[in-house]
Amino acid sequence: MSLTKSKTLTVRIEPAVKEGLKVMASQERRSQANMIEIMIRDYCQRNGVDIEDVATDETGKERTK
Repeated sequence: MSLTKSKTLTVRIEPAVKEGLKVMASQERRSQANMIEIMIRDYCQRNGVDIEDVATDETGKERTK
């Protein structure tokens, strides 16, 4: 998981899809934003898309995981 500042993404979805997201996030005890990230990461992994994780070391410099 990235320790650097996150980016904002604004999307429009159908109310029923948003309700499904709300239910899934609640069942997983996650925020809706975190549930969306988990779902995107899972979809990418299943379809061969690598997502590079970036973390910071003890000096605050970014390093790739």
